[in-house]
Amino acid sequence: MAASNLLPFLLAAALAAPLSACLTWALRPLLQHYALARPNARSSHRVPTPQGGGIAVIAATLVAAGAAAVAMHISVPVVIFAATLGIALLGAADDLKSMPVLPRLLLQAAAVGAVVSTLPPDARVFPAWPLGIERGLLFLAGLWFVNLVNFMDGLDLMTVAEVVPVTAAMVLVGSLGELPLQTTLVAAALCGAMVGFAPFNRPVATVFLGDVGSLPIGLLLGWALMQLASHQHLAAALLLPLYYLADASLTLARRIAKREPFWAAHRTHFYQRATDNGFTVPRVVGEVFVLNVGLAVLAIASAFAGSVTVNILMVLLGAGAVALLLFRFSRSRSF
Repeated sequence: MAASNLLPFLLAAALAAPLSACLTWALRPLLQHYALARPNARSSHRVPTPQGGGIAVIAATLVAAGAAAVAMHISVPVVIFAATLGIALLGAADDLKSMPVLPRLLLQAAAVGAVVSTLPPDARVFPAWPLGIERGLLFLAGLWFVNLVNFMDGLDLMTVAEVVPVTAAMVLVGSLGELPLQTTLVAAALCGAMVGFAPFNRPVATVFLGDVGSLPIGLLLGWALMQLASHQHLAAALLLPLYYLADASLTLARRIAKREPFWAAHRTHFYQRATDNGFTVPRVVGEVFVLNVGLAVLAIASAFAGSVTVNILMVLLGAGAVALLLFRFSRSRSF
């Protein structure tokens, strides 16, 4: 890999990281006054904590990615940026005053629909399927992904432990031409922005992302994963977010099976059960981070293997590693 291939993306990340950190620091007093998340029976935190740090993360991501795109003389993904800003505003409104489920879902659907509409007709995940059916499934997958990122953002540093390995892997894959430049720049900027936010969100967090952060992060990651899958790297697109996909989807299925109000706040995700079972917060997010690094390695290997057999093997290895961690989180820790 030529260092010059990575340089623009490293510069985008290097711009986003301090910008995110400075904005988070500057916004924290304002968030402390207007957007305080107070603990309740379903919370993982014990003291009132400002939320809305996602404003800094998303602003840094879009500014750094846009500046890098202009510097490289490539087009800025205007529709993606507009959809990201729109869903961030939705998240901000929900942070300040909880919105009803249906209007919130409809507005999320509009943002996801805009993102899916940007995919060119020849960008196919399953070329043998009718285009309309494939786009419909991508829309549903994108809508679920936006929400599952929001669901999983319930522990200090959890989203950082997910997003940084995923976006770093996308940058490596994109630097070798397996992702569009626009997508790779956004991934690099988001990676840097999350690194800049991390010191404020490490246990015990002094600021949370809030829906203003988790929803647009889910939208940007979902878009990047769609791009990866449409470049015939479906195995990599599944492997990178596999822990989040498994934890959120299995938890949702379990709650539906028990006829619980699955749309309501709860503490039954595997990572939440882990803290109830004696795992410390640093231990939980540390193990998730290590797992995600391993999944990123498997995803990168699958992207360049060029073999269906290798892809299947990588997915099976990743699924086994995720299943093992979920099993451990669901059992009481032995002291």
